[in-house]
Amino acid sequence: MYNLQQKRIFALMMTFVLMLSLVVGCTAQEGESVQTKTPQKPRSIQYPIHLTDQANHKITIESEPKRIVSLIPSTTEIAFALDLKNEVVGVTANDDYPEAVKDLPKVGDFTINTEQVVALKPDLVLASNLNSKETIDQLGNLGLKVIVTDAKSIKDVYQSINVIAQATNRKKEADELVKQMEDKKREIFTKVHQIAPQEKNRKQVWIEIDPTLYTAGGGTLLNELLTIAGGENVAEQEQGWPQISAEQVVKWNPDVIFSTYGSDKEIYSRKGWNAITAVKNKQVHVIDPNLVNRPGPRLVEGLERMAQALYPEHFQATQ
Repeated sequence: MYNLQQKRIFALMMTFVLMLSLVVGCTAQEGESVQTKTPQKPRSIQYPIHLTDQANHKITIESEPKRIVSLIPSTTEIAFALDLKNEVVGVTANDDYPEAVKDLPKVGDFTINTEQVVALKPDLVLASNLNSKETIDQLGNLGLKVIVTDAKSIKDVYQSINVIAQATNRKKEADELVKQMEDKKREIFTKVHQIAPQEKNRKQVWIEIDPTLYTAGGGTLLNELLTIAGGENVAEQEQGWPQISAEQVVKWNPDVIFSTYGSDKEIYSRKGWNAITAVKNKQVHVIDPNLVNRPGPRLVEGLERMAQALYPEHFQATQ
């Protein structure tokens, strides 16, 4: 009788232990499940940080910016590409990408309204060398932190991305973005080099940035993009943004014409230009200016469009 009672007690104890182990096991699994869903560790940058922008301004950022105003489309596109969409609280009327900027408050167009900027209470303002020095100085004198970008090359664009990332604690995003851009650039460069390994085999290109025949000469971002895309700029010996006579363009006789404005119809109907090879062969291409003029993340898209226009048999066209 006693042995039977002991056996029953022992059986109950074993059942209890088994149930307890199951409960503990389930709890541990639930704990592990919860742990996998916990947010990532806080970003690594410790504030305050000290940095130098591309205008050689030394700036101290006291804490991670939560309210950002962008004064030019290129820095807006960089900010959104760095996943700062929730931090950007103001842009300009010239901003059109990405779609989300259309709903944001506007602080001017080519002329910035500093009162509207201040009213948005930004803890960081993103600007460019294309913004007026007076505006930048005025905002700085009002105590705002202003980062100025200045990009005349693809390398400079990478630096613009990195300085904004440094200020906003977005190093990982910047590293990934720059890598994506550089990989695409190298892919295009490699393919072009296989197509036209020698400069003498490259197509001669006239870049027209407005109907009064201003163009992109040597030392410009557009010229660099064209070279990588496999074209040779007929105006490369002219530095900066010169205005060229119609007679000179006819004399250069480009194989291809890139227009960064309007329609190609006006160029095809232009008096005296029917002798140009590009016009005769229907090789006038309109390139979206926002893809080649804005020193931001979408430059590689513009680069690819150029390569597609120059060598359509080797590059698949994109919409």
